Amino acid sequence: MNFDVIWQSLPLYAAGSGVTLQLLVAALAAGLAAALPLALLRSLPSPWAWRPVWCFTYVIRGTPLLVQLFLLYYGLAQFEAVRASPLWGALRSPWFCAVAALAINTCAYTCEILHGAIRAVPAGEVEAARALGFSRRATLTRIVLPQALRRALPAYSNEVVLMLHATALASVVTLHDLTGVAREVNSVHYLPFEAFITAAVFYLLITVVLVGLFHAAERRWLAPMSRHAQPA
Repeated sequence: MNFDVIWQSLPLYAAGSGVTLQLLVAALAAGLAAALPLALLRSLPSPWAWRPVWCFTYVIRGTPLLVQLFLLYYGLAQFEAVRASPLWGALRSPWFCAVAALAINTCAYTCEILHGAIRAVPAGEVEAARALGFSRRATLTRIVLPQALRRALPAYSNEVVLMLHATALASVVTLHDLTGVAREVNSVHYLPFEAFITAAVFYLLITVVLVGLFHAAERRWLAPMSRHAQPA
């Protein structure tokens, strides 16, 4: 192990960690914002509402994220109409394409997570809310969604960790995230073990922090539900 190279490269890895976290936060925010209304449509009884959402999630979850990223960054550029459109300024940006691909991917998975959580809300609680005179909107915002979001926490925490690891693909479109920095260090010093094991340690540290935050959230919001669910 060449610890001198690792020590000298730590500032680069710290900067790469910042890029990785920015990608992660931007993708998760956009993906969750889009997944919530899609999950509500997915839960409606009308096929006209849930079938298009199901098709979207099926296609996105059934294709590799790397392929989706290549289609956005390299594929769209071959069309003259795209290059002439106002969107070309964003679509030729590696940052935008990486965030968009990650956001679309996590949106599909988060939509299915939220859909399952919505279906897991006890029907008796919904009926009780209606018996008390709650409107559909009030039942949704005060009963269904709060419980669904709490129940989705364990599965969503796994999705966040998987999305953190998926940000490593951003390096293939020239972004200097953690993996991109590791590839650069390896290309300069020809020390693949030191370069990538250091990146792995940074990913592991970020994962530990994320898992700890989600465990704290689960103890706060899921524990009361577990106590209430226990028989007297």
